[in-house]
Amino acid sequence: MSSIGNEAPHVLFISDLHLCASRPAITAQFVQFLEHTAIHADALYILGDLFEYWAGDDDLTDPHHQEVIQALSGLAQRGVGCYLIHGNRDFLMGSEFAKAAQLDILQDPVPLALYGHQVLLSHGDALCTDDVAYQAFRREVRQPEWQQQFMSQPLAARKAQIETLRMRSEEEKNIKSERIMDVNDNAVADLLRAHAYPEIFIHGHTHRPALHHINIDQHRIERWVLGDWYEQGSCLKLSKTGCQVLRPGKTAGDRWQ
Repeated sequence: MSSIGNEAPHVLFISDLHLCASRPAITAQFVQFLEHTAIHADALYILGDLFEYWAGDDDLTDPHHQEVIQALSGLAQRGVGCYLIHGNRDFLMGSEFAKAAQLDILQDPVPLALYGHQVLLSHGDALCTDDVAYQAFRREVRQPEWQQQFMSQPLAARKAQIETLRMRSEEEKNIKSERIMDVNDNAVADLLRAHAYPEIFIHGHTHRPALHHINIDQHRIERWVLGDWYEQGSCLKLSKTGCQVLRPGKTAGDRWQ
């Protein structure tokens, strides 16, 4: 681990950026975040849904994708490790994207030991078990057979199909209850038991940033939920002393604090 200047070693966590060409201000904020804040970290962990959607690694030359990829690879060239977990919008990211962006794709969930803390990371969508229809869809699209059939289509056809699915998803959100779209407490407890009660659990997906203090089998665990980037950035910092929410600077180029 390295430290820059007098700042203590730390890592950063972000999730649910949903970057797309139609929202250039958020992409610009993300690039500034990488250039002015993430460069001071030991590593950056992106916990899913970096892009609004990802139709396949044959879309690397898209100008918007190139802007993001170049920013991420620049971070790696400055010596900052970069790691990504698939989200429900970008699970088709593969080795070609990872190579171009100079990052590592991690399995979901992934346990880590960081600065003396036992940490578990996940995107979080697999924990929304009350949404039975979504979980069935998730299982289907994660099957190698489904992905092979989908990727055999031309890129334009894949993008059109994804747009249709996105529109349907937005319509369904309007009729689903808030409870159904949140994580299930029993699913969370089962996951934390399976990973030997980590001290800190961090995930995204629900777009409900918060700190939950939970007690499972007499083990106290912090569950941190990351926010989305639809309006402004959301970032969590972890160092030896624990977790801290960072806020965007007031002007372009400011470091987050």
